[in-house]
Amino acid sequence: MSAAVTDERQVAAAAAQGRSAAGKRAYVRRMFSDIAPRYDLLNHVLSLNIDKGWRTRAIAALGLGRVPQGRVLDLCAGTLDVGAAITRTPGFGGTVIGADFAVPMLQGGRGKAPAGRLQPVAADALELPLADACMDGAIVAFGIRNLADLDAGLREVRRVCRPGARFVILEFSTPSNPLVRAGYHAYFHHVLPAVGRLVSGHATAYAYLPASVVHFPTGDALAARMTAAGWADVRWTPVTFGVAAIHVGTVPAA
Repeated sequence: MSAAVTDERQVAAAAAQGRSAAGKRAYVRRMFSDIAPRYDLLNHVLSLNIDKGWRTRAIAALGLGRVPQGRVLDLCAGTLDVGAAITRTPGFGGTVIGADFAVPMLQGGRGKAPAGRLQPVAADALELPLADACMDGAIVAFGIRNLADLDAGLREVRRVCRPGARFVILEFSTPSNPLVRAGYHAYFHHVLPAVGRLVSGHATAYAYLPASVVHFPTGDALAARMTAAGWADVRWTPVTFGVAAIHVGTVPAA
């Protein structure tokens, strides 16, 4: 193994653990820019296509029927899969702002939805170019753990959401059942990195992913962080034996 690869893996491990906010931000931006061309394919292959069902459940948790012509923020939007799916939700005729700081990811989502309904914006989740209380809802799917500062990110989403708006987080978790957890770890820490490296050609991206999940607060811990950031009525639900979880919070009424 070359010294360059070893150094890069050390950077990936440090990024996953959030040892340096600036280092994590730079690593994550570069990593997602690099893997953008194969990102959609690998998402579906590595999750055995289960990720589509997870996203459907997360979008349902937004309660778009309450805001049929509203504006929704898709944070860490990647290749805009979630934003495009929101535009196709029956009864929803509003718009989606898809924000991500890795421009090649946003470019990979071109054509997934009409431009008037889905608007990609190159932006850091910690510094959104949006006015206070301008969004009727927000969602982030498998991106919240990549923020350089989780608490600042939760507060920033809270800032741009109107009273009554919902914020939905879909993120990987750790199964509580010992047998499921053992199989999950074997796949997540051995099979997934090997396949991801082979298909994407990136030395560390799919090693960063499981490492980032290990060091991310899940379940009640994430719910507590949301509450501390100003979100009310926070609740969460495990999906697929706890492999992932959906957290929901609401901006308190004014």
